[in-house]
Amino acid sequence: MNIGDLLAPERVHCQTDVSSKKRALEMLGEMLSNHLPKLTQGEIFDSLLARERLGSTGLGHGVAIPHGRLAGASEACAALLKLEKGVDYDAPDSEPVDILFALVVPADCTDEHLQILALLARMFSDPETLARLRSTSGPSDLLTLVQEWDTEDTG
Repeated sequence: MNIGDLLAPERVHCQTDVSSKKRALEMLGEMLSNHLPKLTQGEIFDSLLARERLGSTGLGHGVAIPHGRLAGASEACAALLKLEKGVDYDAPDSEPVDILFALVVPADCTDEHLQILALLARMFSDPETLARLRSTSGPSDLLTLVQEWDTEDTG
């Protein structure tokens, strides 16, 4: 399983004008809905928000992994959003979140869902990887870094 395979260039964004957790989740829902034609932006947003109500998906160190399982998803799909300025996210360390990796998987993919989350947690727990992600200048660089991490981690 490669994290980079879950992303596509159109689902990797760098933004300067996101002012809240809710707005970030709306943007991620919009990015994902373009790849999941059976789901609307609103359905994806509602799923991500419902998961947040169970407890913040903020990992700490400025990273969050909002995620959800949806019956209308035919495959695992992800979006990566890097913010210029972090937003309050109710993270366990109370740090603002500036890197959000959203994940949607089919409702019946419990094992795959957990495997992907474990890989993401490992990737985002590496201080060097986080520093490299934060120093990138654009979406294509972000995508390349994630793909390189996959190669380093699995190779």
